[in-house]
Amino acid sequence: MGILYGMVARGLVVLAEFSASPQSNASVIAKQILDKIHNNNKNNDNEDSNVSYSHDRYVFHVKRTDGLVVLCMADDAFGRRIPFAFLEDIHKKFVKTYGRAILSAPAYAMNDEFCRALAQRMDYYSTDPNADRLNRLKGEMTQVRSVMIDNIEKVLERGDRLALLVDKTSAMQGNAIRFKRQSRRYNNTLWWRNFRLKAILVLVFIMLLCIMLVLLCHGPLLASCGT
Repeated sequence: MGILYGMVARGLVVLAEFSASPQSNASVIAKQILDKIHNNNKNNDNEDSNVSYSHDRYVFHVKRTDGLVVLCMADDAFGRRIPFAFLEDIHKKFVKTYGRAILSAPAYAMNDEFCRALAQRMDYYSTDPNADRLNRLKGEMTQVRSVMIDNIEKVLERGDRLALLVDKTSAMQGNAIRFKRQSRRYNNTLWWRNFRLKAILVLVFIMLLCIMLVLLCHGPLLASCGT
């Protein structure tokens, strides 16, 4: 059922009120609560407090701030968090709208205008899920948590891909090192093979040169011996 009645008062002076159930006696009980609060706090009218009073299956929630009393009646099962959020909202709106006029305004001076604001905010806090800031924050936290989990999964997935890339890079580096070693060995083998071939050719050339020199030197000698 939510919030059924709302009131704004200065001490015992009711400045505005609205009831979603005109047949109820919420206004009468609210004024009795104002009188009780006033009698209990004659020496501390400006003391801030948040209190709740139970009446049958309803609860009257009261917020006193800077001499201003904001009151509402809500269903007992509605809890306390949302009604006090409503009272805080109404207090801020009322002070912002009327300012210093609150200090001297007569009874019901703001009722014609502000009762519509009371009705609108009562309906909002009674029916709109966004009115419960705690639940809204929980929903936002759940959404943030889901986004974070999704991001973490993406990071982990990128980590797996990165690890795979590192493994492939390591393998490529290993293959490159082995290829360099094999190339060096092959080049060394070719060099020594070419060197041996050249050395053999040089030796053969020297031997041929020696034979030719021997033949040239001993040829005339043999000829003279023959004559």
